[in-house]
Amino acid sequence: MSGEIVPDSQRIPDSELGGLVARIPARWRDYAQLARVDRPIGFWLLFWPCAWGLLLGGGMPTLRDGRWALLAWLWLGSVAMRGAGCVYNDIVDADIDRQVARTAARPIAAGRVSKRAAWGWLLVLCGVGLVVLLQLRWQGQVVALGSLALVAAYPFMKRITGFPQAWLGLVFTWGLPVGWVAVRGFDGLGVMGAAYAGAVCWCIGYDTIYACQDREDDAMVGIGSSALTLGRHVKAGVAGFYAAAVALWALAFWWLRADWLALLALLPVALHLGWQVAGLRPKDGCNALARFRANHGAGALMALACWVVGNAGVG
Repeated sequence: MSGEIVPDSQRIPDSELGGLVARIPARWRDYAQLARVDRPIGFWLLFWPCAWGLLLGGGMPTLRDGRWALLAWLWLGSVAMRGAGCVYNDIVDADIDRQVARTAARPIAAGRVSKRAAWGWLLVLCGVGLVVLLQLRWQGQVVALGSLALVAAYPFMKRITGFPQAWLGLVFTWGLPVGWVAVRGFDGLGVMGAAYAGAVCWCIGYDTIYACQDREDDAMVGIGSSALTLGRHVKAGVAGFYAAAVALWALAFWWLRADWLALLALLPVALHLGWQVAGLRPKDGCNALARFRANHGAGALMALACWVVGNAGVG
């Protein structure tokens, strides 16, 4: 495992002060960083499964049926709740963050924002999430609320398991069943379940790539990580999770539309995931971060696939 440690020169700081965040007044900048406004990849990765569920369950949205508005609400909810989750995570993990090079400068860990103020900011973000929740049909509201226990437990998983990315997969792709149920109710749960299981595997894969940046610090602090658990086999592990994701998505597509042509819709995202694995260098922090961020593109390609197959399934 020591041969795979990311050197300090390859580590990427957790916060980026360029772009939008640099234009925010200094007194509010720390709160923007708490919600990871400087790292939009997180809310996109939370949003894409929401879009998959909606598009696979209902096909192409139209202005008449209101699903474009629902998609916009789900995007807003993803931004708010990803921010709320990050604030909660930083409150719980402040002591650990101080010991990790990449996260030591986070606002709570560095002492620039008190935990009391952070709790207040968390409630504001949850208020936005509540507004979004009220836009869903009651079945979607029930499913969305079902994620709260998973979210609350997530920061503690790295303390008790060597594979916290599996728990993150359950949490971060919960939008898929929310999107599906929001347009179809509780019909077709087998299709939804297979698609959700694939999304979980996808999340485990990309977050294992992300975790490659912190292996030395995680080992020193004594917390779990799939990148640590897999050791020298990170690349093979990521390949396995991505392959499982594609296989489960193919199963979901087949159950919705038993046509070999429907499976061709998965080819672009499958090739994209294969490209990630082929070029992954786990010891290179810059490379790992770039491959992780590339999953925004993977999410978009999967959304297109769900749109194609969802249209055919509805028709």
